[in-house]
Formats: sequence, C-alpha cells, structure tokens
Amino acid sequence: MTTVLAIETSCDETAVAIVKNREVCSSVVSSQISVHQQYGGVVPEVASRQHVETINFCVEQALQDAQVEWEAIDGIAATAAPGLVGALLVGLTTAKTLAIVHQKPFVGIHHLEGHIYASYLSDPALQPPFLCLLVSGGHTSLIYVKDCGVYETLGETRDDAAGEAFDKVARLLNLGYPGGPVMDRLAQEGNPQAYPLPEGNVGLPGGGYHPYDSSFSGLKTAVLRLVQKLQQQGGLLPVKDIAASFQESVSRSLTKRAIACAIDYGLETIVIGGGVAANSGLRSHLAAAAATRNLRVLFPDLKFCTDNAAMIGCAAAEHLNRGHTSRLTLGVQSRLAITDVMQLY
Repeated sequence: MTTVLAIETSCDETAVAIVKNREVCSSVVSSQISVHQQYGGVVPEVASRQHVETINFCVEQALQDAQVEWEAIDGIAATAAPGLVGALLVGLTTAKTLAIVHQKPFVGIHHLEGHIYASYLSDPALQPPFLCLLVSGGHTSLIYVKDCGVYETLGETRDDAAGEAFDKVARLLNLGYPGGPVMDRLAQEGNPQAYPLPEGNVGLPGGGYHPYDSSFSGLKTAVLRLVQKLQQQGGLLPVKDIAASFQESVSRSLTKRAIACAIDYGLETIVIGGGVAANSGLRSHLAAAAATRNLRVLFPDLKFCTDNAAMIGCAAAEHLNRGHTSRLTLGVQSRLAITDVMQLY
C-alpha cells in the first residue's frame, strides 16, 4: 500500500488528504465560498492569501484525522496544473517543503487527472479503458482514459464550461454565487419542459458540427432573452421553471454526446468527474440513457465531485506505484492539456 499526503489548492478550496492507494484515510476541505460570495466570483489574489492562512492547519488536521505519523507517509503530492497560479504556488511550495524536510518523494498532479481518479475512490476495482465526462466550472471535456497518464481528448466545450454557464445563468436570475447548487435545488421544484431551450450544435469550418464538442454560449443567450421577454410582460419571474428548463437542456446535451462517444469508441463504462457531476439532472439523465444502451455509469460520491485532495492523492499513489516522481524544480502552470500530463514527471 502506498500512502500519500496530498494537497489541492488550484482555486478556492484548501484541501489536504491522506490516501492509501484508493482508500481515503482522511480528507480535509476548507472552502472559501463565503469569502468570495461578496465579489460574485473567485478573486485570485484573495484565494491565494486564504490558502496561505489555512494550509498548515489543514495538513495538521489531515494527519490527525488519519492517525498516521510522518514515517508512514510514502510520498507528498500537490496539484501543479492547471489553475490559478498564485493559488497553485501555495500548495506546490508546501508539498515541496514537506518532501524535503521529511525526505519523501514529491509528485505533481494534473488537476483534471485528479477528477478522473475521483471515481476510483468510489469503485476501487475500476480499470481503464473507459470514457470520462469531466464537467466543472472551468472544463467540459470527454476524455478517453487509456491508462494512467495516457489520455485522449475526444470532445470539449468551444466556449463556456457547463459549470460556468450555470453560474452565469444563476447571476442572471439573482441567485448568487456559486450558482450550481442553487440552480439544481430550484430546478427540482420547476417544470423542465416549461421553456424549450437550444442544446447548441458546434459549427465546423467545412460545415456541420462536431458530435462530441459542446457549446453553452447560445443557451446562455437564449435564457437572457427569455428573462428579458418575461420581465417585459410583468409579474414574478418563474425562476424555478427557468432553472429546470436550463438544467434540462444542459443535461440532455451532455448526455447525448457522452453516450454517442462511448458507443462510437466501443467503451462500456462512462465515468463522471468535476463539480457538475453532483448535478441531479445530469445524474438522472445519464443513468437512464446508459441503462437503455447497456452502458455502465460511475458517479463519484458527492463530496469528491468538487475540488478535494483525496482525488489528487489517489492519482499520486498510482503514479508512485509506477515509479513516477516529479523534480523539485517543477513549476506551476495555469494551463496544461490533460494529454500532456506526463510532462510533470
């Protein structure tokens, strides 16, 4: 068993976890949502300062919760890319320092690879190949998982990520930040068929559209025009019905593309990762569609959908087991394609 202390600080959660291969011994997440709510979104400099203030306490808490000593730790890991540069630097610097002080191997982890490995925590027997639908505030991708560190992007968003679209529509409806959880809760009380909204086909230079890519800018504009029209008519805005209709369109679009992609590539398992994986509409749509095609769908536990260090530790343990380690001169990167993940080793 490989025991890893992992750190995740790519955005606005300070997270530390102790993981033994695919078993979570402890998982500490300190959220900054209340800090950023007053700004209506994440402020990078504020996020970095919050990480600095919180990281040491999270490390101590994770060790205490797992009831392990430093002698039992086989490696130290941290998210190295992609993410907010200042935020990433806090976690990476902490991990490197701990690795030097305690003479442990250091591993830099790709954030998206962590989201892929979140499902390994729910199903330790999961093995490639499979398709991962990764949906979050910054990413919407269909990734062919061939092996540890071996990935192929088959589809992605051409504009807004799904989670980003949820946040923008929530802001339009005056629901505050973050918008995803609130939209999901209201959608469950609304009528998803109240307003027909577009799914967003993606045009290609030669005509037609790419079957696996997504687009949500047109959907967002359609909701804006719908809200403006309803406001002109007067009366209370039917927020629940709008939220339900929007969620229905996003869920239907993502499901259609994921199912088609899995079938075309002969993959029997679809794994979901990222914050939007917690969305009830997407879960129900995808589970129902997969059942009719004899496909298996794996959703991570809700606590592992949003950013956390347990998923980073799970990925790091796999890399360490394969002899992959990172140099202590490794820097952070705001952008790094999942297909380039082995650049970290």
